[in-house]
Amino acid sequence: MSGATYNANGDNGDQGSTEGELNAWKHRAPYRVHDKAEDFKVRYEASCHCGKIQYQLSREKPLDAKYCHCTTCQKIHGAPFQWAAIFHKEDINFTHGHHDLGWYESSEKTCVHKLPCKVSCAYCRTPIMDEGRNMVLLFPTLIDFKTPEDRKNFDISCHMFYPRRVLDIPDGKPKWTGINNESDLIEDSPQEAVNELKRKRQEEEDRKENHGK
Repeated sequence: MSGATYNANGDNGDQGSTEGELNAWKHRAPYRVHDKAEDFKVRYEASCHCGKIQYQLSREKPLDAKYCHCTTCQKIHGAPFQWAAIFHKEDINFTHGHHDLGWYESSEKTCVHKLPCKVSCAYCRTPIMDEGRNMVLLFPTLIDFKTPEDRKNFDISCHMFYPRRVLDIPDGKPKWTGINNESDLIEDSPQEAVNELKRKRQEEEDRKENHGK
């Protein structure tokens, strides 16, 4: 694959073909288009700004939803923070334009489809999702919510990288210094969440101590 030329969109110059090694991703989740005969129950519909990218979701609630205040999310989204919802790759079904996607791998700053990577519309540049090795982080602002209850299903559970915030959000949600459950709680995090974190970490320390005896 060395020496290959990569275009700005995910097709890498193949003009929409689904054949060949470079296009193997089109036959795998989350990009594989579900057949109409499959049991894919559509719960939500979403699209980019120009409408070239359209997809459906089958899960009623995300596995989790968070606000991320890291500087990478701020720069890429051009916003104070990123609102992300976690889904299984099989929960999404692209109905239009899945070969009009562009990739960005932020650690190496390349447009190669290398996981984990950021996915956007190659035409209007709307961020579509962050694709991980096992999950995808979708952006709820792309979803056409029909009711307030649908919107509430995507309420966040916490904030990540809160010390890097550009505005205060005193919502009483847990606020982590980095990745949730792997860093420290700060600011107006609920006291019960702080106490639970201390309890879990003390139990972990006790297990390590007992294991070393």
